[in-house]
Amino acid sequence: MRPITLPWKQGVKLLQFLYNYSMEITQKETKSEDSVISLMREMGHEQVVFCNDNDTGLKAIIGIHNTVLGPALGGTRMWGYASDNDAAIDALRLSRGMTYKAAITGLNLGGGKAVLIGNAKTDKTEPFLRRFGKFIESLNGKYVTAEDVNMKTSDMEYIAMETQHVTGLPSYLGGSGDPSPVTAYGTYLGMKAIAKKAYGSESLSGKKIWVQGVGQVGMYLTEHLRKENAEVYISDLDEEKLKNVSKSTGAKVIEGDPFAIDIDIYSPCALGATLNDETISKLNCDIIAGAANNQLKEEIKHGYALMERGIVYVPDFVINAGGLINVYLDYLKEYTKERSYSMADKIYDNCLNVVNKAENEKISPQEAAIELAEKRIREVGNVKLSF
Repeated sequence: MRPITLPWKQGVKLLQFLYNYSMEITQKETKSEDSVISLMREMGHEQVVFCNDNDTGLKAIIGIHNTVLGPALGGTRMWGYASDNDAAIDALRLSRGMTYKAAITGLNLGGGKAVLIGNAKTDKTEPFLRRFGKFIESLNGKYVTAEDVNMKTSDMEYIAMETQHVTGLPSYLGGSGDPSPVTAYGTYLGMKAIAKKAYGSESLSGKKIWVQGVGQVGMYLTEHLRKENAEVYISDLDEEKLKNVSKSTGAKVIEGDPFAIDIDIYSPCALGATLNDETISKLNCDIIAGAANNQLKEEIKHGYALMERGIVYVPDFVINAGGLINVYLDYLKEYTKERSYSMADKIYDNCLNVVNKAENEKISPQEAAIELAEKRIREVGNVKLSF
């Protein structure tokens, strides 16, 4: 093949173009890598593990935030993220939330979380899950997993075939089973606590409550609320779930724009970041108390935006700790249903303590809760290091 010859100036231009192009690609890649490292440093993470297996199609990210209080225990979720970077950010935010959740609830656990990238309906197979279990095993107990969004107790069975560092197994295998009922119970108690703060009474009878997301936790929460004669409105992307929950509880399915409804309490129970610039301006409620993780898109900005609107907000990692309590007792091999619900009763007081601290110090509830969590980590950390 005859080589292509170019005039000297054109050749230089071409070389310059190729150089600039390669540098642009390198800078983009570096920026992407730096963004994860920068976030780790900013948020105080100890470790992030990127997992890949071409044979099973597994792509996973394990975030380990802080292990001062104990091993990083946190669920695995599976989601079709728009990008790998979105998945990494989710793993970082969720794992940090688990650190604070364990600390403020008085559990001897650190914070971790794992995300599986893909379609849970089509990509999740036995080899896929078992390969993920091998990655968990390689961490030698620093991270312990459990179920989360789009994962079931039956999925934990496959993971447990390759690692002992898994909790929340089905009851027929000696595990505590689905932690969703305890998560919902704790969220319900937290909602009652904040109602007492806002209205002077913890009763939810007659209150108009929007439950956004009726998966397992949202469904059980709706049941609690309906038993107390609350007027519950529900929304979800899954129409079949809406029909089933509405039929079994009498909750009303929202038709049209949910923000057009005049409500007392908004309870986000799906994915995070539902409290943002767009939604906060539309909200017409007194209280936000829900089980979803990372509800504030930007913690400081949107925490204060809610304060300016006069909306009482209780941080997710305070109110939704029931599920973690459940799997923590399972992990310790000390689980009983009665003990799990008894420990979850403390969520009521934890929620009140946070909003009272926020009010007294004129800071957002999010900041108040983080301060309380970090205080326990420091104090217990000092005890551990003292000898």
